[in-house]
Amino acid sequence: MSIPVQITYHGLEPTEAINSRINEEVEKLQRFYDHIISMRVTVEEPHAHHHKGKLYAVRIDVSVPGREIVVSRDHHDKHQYEDLYVAIRDAFAAARRQLEDYARKQQGKTKNHRTEML
Repeated sequence: MSIPVQITYHGLEPTEAINSRINEEVEKLQRFYDHIISMRVTVEEPHAHHHKGKLYAVRIDVSVPGREIVVSRDHHDKHQYEDLYVAIRDAFAAARRQLEDYARKQQGKTKNHRTEML
């Protein structure tokens, strides 16, 4: 089953290549965690005030039962984000890690740090 995905662009024109890459990453997340309700992806090309390359920002909002997971890759000091595809990859990797944590909590597989009283 395909989840509804909303892709928004700020400061750059959407291309088939970017949409395709985002949809591939969405499918990977869906195969990993099949209870995703919806997803919003925002891709932003920053203002042209930088001396070197443009550093892209990618934000992902994932709705799952009982929670909204938000990932933002907006690091102005990391020059690997001059490549939009690297920013997309890293944002989806972070979303997957958060979904993994959420899934472990749902399954009760998290450590319980209790203080013992004597």
